[in-house]
Amino acid sequence: MRSIWRGAVSFGLVSIGVKLYSATEDKDIRFHQVHAADGGRVKYRRVCSIDGEELEYADIAKGYELPSGEVVILTDADFDELPLSTRREIEVLEFVDQGEIDPIMFEKTYYLEPDGPAARPYVLLRDALENAGQVAITKIALRQRESLAALRVRDGVLVLHTMRWPDEIRRPDFGFLDEDISVRPQELTMAEALIGSMTTGFDPSQFTDDYREAMTALLEAKQSGGEVAQPAEVPDEGAAVVDLMSALRRSVERARGGAADDGAAEAPATKATSARKAAPRKTADDEPVEKAPAKKAAAKKAAPKKAAPEKAVAGPAKKTTARAAGGDKPPAKRARRSA
Repeated sequence: MRSIWRGAVSFGLVSIGVKLYSATEDKDIRFHQVHAADGGRVKYRRVCSIDGEELEYADIAKGYELPSGEVVILTDADFDELPLSTRREIEVLEFVDQGEIDPIMFEKTYYLEPDGPAARPYVLLRDALENAGQVAITKIALRQRESLAALRVRDGVLVLHTMRWPDEIRRPDFGFLDEDISVRPQELTMAEALIGSMTTGFDPSQFTDDYREAMTALLEAKQSGGEVAQPAEVPDEGAAVVDLMSALRRSVERARGGAADDGAAEAPATKATSARKAAPRKTADDEPVEKAPAKKAAAKKAAPKKAAPEKAVAGPAKKTTARAAGGDKPPAKRARRSA
């Protein structure tokens, strides 16, 4: 990983040198804009709207348009001269419980690594935060912008979450919030039962990005010229349930009854198998009848073995013996007539 910021964590009178690293990465499949006819990349030119001159990056500055239409131009030097103590310092302001922070305020996440000889005070702050079970509220300036940030411990490393300012959180303004909408106690009880039946431990590794996997398969198929595998169709379980109570009841039965349905499906198969195995025991008196054909079959199989030596001596004698042993009377009568 490459550090994107270097400074210090100001913890009272203690200064801890740290390096900042992005803790997350974007796995989205990125596309370029291309010409549909030949696949050529579409490029954009940086052109001044006043004189039409094409510009280089070095000639571009940041501008802020005033209500009057005038533009205030700021350069990188202007930003560097801003009197911000947080440009190279993460200032710890206070400590709070993590549960007091609304997750809607979190923006981006970074790892902090001790810089050089700062490992000992780094470990001191890490252990103190972990033992106290609290989060440090800090301020930091990143990419020409100052942000609130929460500093906490994760897997033995200090983690920094940049946060939005309170005036950046939009207030929901929806009409239904002013309406008097009530639900029946039975519906609420059934909904809570559904939540309880679906409650489990959170394991993020069991979830996958289905869209990214499908897009990867599509790109591979396009590259190789093969067919794109179509996803399996979800069976239609009938019309949508309009009644809220009925939908909740069916949802609870589905969530709870998965294992029960499997057991019920296995029970008849087990009984049928047991019945088949037990059938010979119930007809024990018929065992001699069943064994008799087996003896006859064994005798027929053994007959050719006894006649095998006679085959080498004389073929006709073997045929007569075989007919006598088989008990075929019609062939014998034919032999007398021909005689």
